[in-house]
Amino acid sequence: MTTRIDTSRVREMFRGGALNLENNINLVNSLNVFPVPDGDTGTNMTMTMTSSVKEMDAVEDNRMELICQALAKGALRGARGNSGVILSQIFKGVASVLGDSEEVTTKIFARALKAGSDSAYDAVTHPKEGTILTVIRLVAQYSVKISSKKSDFEEFFKLILHKGEEVLDATPDMLPVLKKAGVVDAGGKGLLLILEGMYNVLAGIKMEKAVETEGVSLPEFNQEEEFTDSHDPDEIHFQYCTEFFIINLFKKTTLSDIDKLRDKLNKIGDCVIVVGDLSLVKVHVHTNHPDKALGYALQIGELDKPKIENMVEQNKALKKKKTPAKPTALVSICTGEGIAKIFKELRVDKILEGGQTMNPSVSNIVDLVDSIGAKTVYILPNNGNIVLAAEQAKELTKAKLVVIATKNIPQGIAAAMNFNHEAGEEENTEMMRRAIQNVRSGQVTHSVRDTEMDGFELKNGDIIGIYDKIVAKGSDVNEVAKAVVEKMLSEDSASISLYYSEGVDKEYADQLVSELKEAYPFHDVMAYEGGQQHYYYYISVE
Repeated sequence: MTTRIDTSRVREMFRGGALNLENNINLVNSLNVFPVPDGDTGTNMTMTMTSSVKEMDAVEDNRMELICQALAKGALRGARGNSGVILSQIFKGVASVLGDSEEVTTKIFARALKAGSDSAYDAVTHPKEGTILTVIRLVAQYSVKISSKKSDFEEFFKLILHKGEEVLDATPDMLPVLKKAGVVDAGGKGLLLILEGMYNVLAGIKMEKAVETEGVSLPEFNQEEEFTDSHDPDEIHFQYCTEFFIINLFKKTTLSDIDKLRDKLNKIGDCVIVVGDLSLVKVHVHTNHPDKALGYALQIGELDKPKIENMVEQNKALKKKKTPAKPTALVSICTGEGIAKIFKELRVDKILEGGQTMNPSVSNIVDLVDSIGAKTVYILPNNGNIVLAAEQAKELTKAKLVVIATKNIPQGIAAAMNFNHEAGEEENTEMMRRAIQNVRSGQVTHSVRDTEMDGFELKNGDIIGIYDKIVAKGSDVNEVAKAVVEKMLSEDSASISLYYSEGVDKEYADQLVSELKEAYPFHDVMAYEGGQQHYYYYISVE
């Protein structure tokens, strides 16, 4: 009977949760709502969990507070996709409670789950029921209810896992799209696999690594120039760019103390950023007195990774290179050499490799944005599963990050075409968002499982066309593409753009162009080499 778990056991439990999730990564990926080959919820959650455990394992001190800080920090830095970002927020809440105790009871663990649920809901602007959010909320509520009667961890975990399975099985009744697809929520399943792995550790159930995590190749940033905080030397009033983390915040420290730190820093400098909570605070300030900034921080906790840079000297070096930083910059997230080339031709400043099955982490986004050196950076996620990570990155970047919530490549291209480096933020944001609204986007891909959805009986390998939902199926890629275009056209449409994949040759794409021109003589029809994977065509109608 286990009624209390110490720090060493907590470490083992999180490792067990990570291993069980990794062993079932393909199962979670297969629960993608659409039966398309880019289901990556399992990959995103596994990569997020791996980052969290790696950060935890780097902590040699066995104090619960430090372990929990590392878990939360690692999850946030490694968060990928919507599911990964939500998981990182769950860990943030869980860590905030567990970190206050050197030994954990079922009551404390239940409160931690409740804090994780609250943190996750706070992070999502429009939370949907029938998702991982519902699973963590109802499991947390149930765990609080039973924790006063169930002090044995094994018994406690058996009950909350059973409750979790009940909630997961009910997710299709809460979210119609899951019911249509015949699947349960993938993120909720991933969360239960983590909890199941924790239970296995507690119960002494041995787990072996069954599969290798499917590789998500992170981009090697080819930065032509290395930028830092840069300003006109004549306009620099504060010489030192000072950055650091505050860790191991003192017991007496309150959230009000963090606000007071921000006020103090504003009195000795500018460009002040103070983000975080009682588990971890990130600080950035331009000041002539970095010693004072560090001294203020030491009043509420310990310093970690301090960095002080002389901006006057940096600007002298930049001036010699004759490479002044732009006041604004545009970043696009995409895959495929052709797609990247199109964005570069549209004067996108930097490309971050990412998209289907390869969602960049919050840390990847922050690193690239900070490398640019512009005061304001606009980012085009070009994937609905990357938008939330981009929003989280806003709190951590040196630049002001403006997220234009493009959910696919055609929307991203339309937005980039309407970006103006000389315009202000309000004008650029309005122009790009208006452009997105005028684009209809479709895709042609293939089914990865047998299922029935949107009125179609699908077999593994069927070519399918998507325009908000599945609108066509067949055995010929071009025939399906033509069916999708027909659904997308309206009386006010005038152009059709096709972006073909690395698996479609130019001659085959040109054949489709000819057939569409013949069918729709009053429309401009163009095909571009995209080079993307998984999707034979991206289709744009304007």
